[in-house]
Amino acid sequence: MDSTQNIFDSHNCCIIIPTYNNRATLAGVIEDALAFTSRIIVVNDGSTDGTAEVLDRFTGIDIIHNKVNRGKGYSLRKAFRLATEKGYDYAITIDSDGQHLVRNLPVFLEKSIQHPDALIIGSRNMNVDNVPLKSSVGKRFSNFWITVMTGLKLSDTQSGFRLYPVRKLKGTRFISSRFEFEVEVIVKSVWKGLEVETVPVEVYYAPEGERISHYRPFVDFIRISLLNVLLVTLSLFVFWPKKALSPYRKKSIRQLIHDEIYLATGTNLKIALAIGFGVFMGIVPIWGYQLLVGFTLAHLFRLNKAIFFVAANISIPPMIPLILFASFYTGGLLLGKSGLHSFSMMDVTFDVAFTYLKQYVLGAILLALITGSGAFVISYSALSFWRKEK
Repeated sequence: MDSTQNIFDSHNCCIIIPTYNNRATLAGVIEDALAFTSRIIVVNDGSTDGTAEVLDRFTGIDIIHNKVNRGKGYSLRKAFRLATEKGYDYAITIDSDGQHLVRNLPVFLEKSIQHPDALIIGSRNMNVDNVPLKSSVGKRFSNFWITVMTGLKLSDTQSGFRLYPVRKLKGTRFISSRFEFEVEVIVKSVWKGLEVETVPVEVYYAPEGERISHYRPFVDFIRISLLNVLLVTLSLFVFWPKKALSPYRKKSIRQLIHDEIYLATGTNLKIALAIGFGVFMGIVPIWGYQLLVGFTLAHLFRLNKAIFFVAANISIPPMIPLILFASFYTGGLLLGKSGLHSFSMMDVTFDVAFTYLKQYVLGAILLALITGSGAFVISYSALSFWRKEK
């Protein structure tokens, strides 16, 4: 035990125990944890069963009392803030119902020493007695959505036995306050660039008549589902596009052209199509979604995404005024107008604004088609002359 206490100290780690109406098991969990370290934070989440009296027996540990029940996520976030204020870098969370076995604490510390920037999840051995059906089903459900949102395939995303790099998580904005927090924190850790690792842990489920669970099947399932909808949407529109772009942003345009065009193994036709499509998407009037839509379509049609990205940079900020001007002017020609004429803001009505918007949108689409086609023809001709297909 002394060696583990030393590791808790040297690794600057504490234990967090959130509790709600688990008076019968709480004292035993705290006493077992004290055998490893006195760096303990207990959060009494508005318990009504005499938990406060149990906690009064303990000295030398930090205790937070919520006046009313606010949820596990709220309690953990509150404990994380206290942990960072006290200078801790890591915190291991353990449930107060006796489900998690404190003898597994050292495996978290050992893993954290190997992966100091990682959120570490205790993957439960579910081949034990009294495992509730909702736990095994919920585990598979949660694992699937975590994969969709982060790309990670984890064995147990619902386990509350975890080591959090609380110092690294400081400043991260969380919106959930109950059981769904443990899903949100995994996703946002990945989005923040942190590792997520797992370690095998034991688990104890009390017989059904003795088990105390505060999970509300309908309400909490709805809360988790709503959070999943939000996080999946953010992952599709922010995380995945950002991840797709990141390898290309690390290279200069010159490097991309050399690596992805000159050294590319694709045909000249495919490369020219990617260039033409990139120019088209750089001009087409769906500002803010050009790269997202473009990367998706480039993936579907198996076009070189790096080449598409280079070509789509036709819409870099210095070029935007020229593109807007050319689009509006082209729209005027398409609609049989002079293209440009002076006007006063006092004369602008809804109908006038709609007319100008229509002129711009139609012009931008036509300009995108013309320039994209032109870029394809020119690049294909140049590649046929300059580059041998590999």
